[in-house]
Amino acid sequence: MGKKYIVLFDLDGTLIDSTQAIYASFCQAYRLMGRTPPLFDEIKRTIGYTLEDMFITQGIPPKEAPIYVGHYREAYHYLMEEGTHLLPYVKEALHRASAFAYLGVVTTKRGDFSKILLERLGVGGYFDCIVGIESTTYPKPHAEPILKALELLRASQKAIGKKHIYMIGDTMLDIEAAQNAGICSVGVLCGFGLHDVHVEIPLCDNILQAVDYIAQKHSI
Repeated sequence: MGKKYIVLFDLDGTLIDSTQAIYASFCQAYRLMGRTPPLFDEIKRTIGYTLEDMFITQGIPPKEAPIYVGHYREAYHYLMEEGTHLLPYVKEALHRASAFAYLGVVTTKRGDFSKILLERLGVGGYFDCIVGIESTTYPKPHAEPILKALELLRASQKAIGKKHIYMIGDTMLDIEAAQNAGICSVGVLCGFGLHDVHVEIPLCDNILQAVDYIAQKHSI
C-alpha cells in the first residue's frame, strides 16, 4: 500500500544543530568587513530567517547585507560540517516517518548545503525533496517554499489531502508558512523560536515526539 502522508521538516533547530558553524561564519563575515561580530546569543535568536534579514537585524545596512552574505557563505562552506550535528532522536524519527509518509525539507538555508549536510550526517536518503532558499522567490513564512515542496513531491505521487500533510518546525516562520499553505503543523521545542510564544498547535520536545503525534492522531 502506498504512502498517504507528507511530512515536511525545517532544518536548523529541527533536524540539526548548526549554531556553532553559523556563528563562526557570521564572525568571519564581520571580520572581513572590519567590524566586531555580534554576541553568540544575538545571532542565535535570528536563526531561521534569511541571511540578509539576520544581518540587517544586527544593524547592517540593507545595501551592504549581500556582501556580508557572500563572505558568510564562503566561510560556511568550509565550516558547516565540523560545526553541525543531528539533534537527538532524528534518525529514529525519520525512520518512523518514512514508513508512512513522503519526507521533505523546507529551509532558508541553501539547498545544496542542506543536501551535503544531511548526506554526511547519514540521513539524506530519507528525503524525497529539499527546498532551499535559492529555489523560491519568497522565503518562509510565505507559503511558496512549502507549495514548491508539494509540487516536487506530487510530480510522481497521487494527490494527498492537506489534512494528511504536515510541517514540523521550531519557529513561527515554519508555523505561519504551514498556515499560509493550508497544511497542518507541529512545533518542536528543540530549536530556537517557540519557547516564549503562544501557539494553538501541538508542541513537542523533539521530532520523534512530533512524528509519533502524527502517527497516533491518524492511527497509523
